[in-house]
Amino acid sequence: MAITIQQIKELREATAAGMGACKEALTATNGNMDEAVKYLREKGLAVAAKRVDKESKQGIIALAEAADRKSMALAEVNCETDFVAKTDAFVKFVDDAAKVALEGKDIEQTLNDDYKMLLTKTGENVKIRRSERYVLEGAGVISGYIHMGGKIGVLVELACEKADAPELAEAAHMVCLHIAANSPRYVRPEDVPQQEIDAELEIKLKALAEQKGKLPPEQALVGIKKGMAAKFCAQVCLLQQDYVADDDLTVEKYLGKVSAAIGAPISVKRFCRMQLGA
Repeated sequence: MAITIQQIKELREATAAGMGACKEALTATNGNMDEAVKYLREKGLAVAAKRVDKESKQGIIALAEAADRKSMALAEVNCETDFVAKTDAFVKFVDDAAKVALEGKDIEQTLNDDYKMLLTKTGENVKIRRSERYVLEGAGVISGYIHMGGKIGVLVELACEKADAPELAEAAHMVCLHIAANSPRYVRPEDVPQQEIDAELEIKLKALAEQKGKLPPEQALVGIKKGMAAKFCAQVCLLQQDYVADDDLTVEKYLGKVSAAIGAPISVKRFCRMQLGA
């Protein structure tokens, strides 16, 4: 049967696929609109399968938050090119993915049809890479932050009995900014796995031996190792890092000042930092 321009336009409006792809789908399905939509979705999966070896390091990290701000979620979706990452269809899909993550649902399963259609629209290897959801546990606040237009996403949960204090919300936001900028991996030194500390000490001691020709005596080495471990933890632990907004303070001391101002202790329960493609 002959395919009309009106049919092609209708399918394009329903799927946002290209005119050529819509005509191909309608021709292949004898003008059946529902079958044509299915055809386009299946074609999208086929395209993705052919491009599975293509690197998907572009994309977006999106943030979704509940109206009461007691739960937040991040979702990262990757594609091959920055051009596709900036398209309305891709941006909408990632925003929807974050909202699905916020509901505690599986993104790929919930957005399966939309995902297939996105593959058709973009013609790229699109990957739903990961998501993270925080639900407030006890008294405190959750804060989220998106940096560099979706290149970095952060979630943090602070515990505090003065949950309604505006200073606490501001502190949580500032800690998010710090995490985005300084890339900590742990909250406090006791969270760092011993094998990671040992691996770092091995590298440092090898460099020291090469520099001096040999290692210091074992008695002196005890103090050297302790200092090296403390310095390493200060680099990778959030609370020990120099606070990004005031390098005269550590993050721990900054939170201590806020704690004194509101009259209640503040502790960092957890944080998440996503960096696009990393």
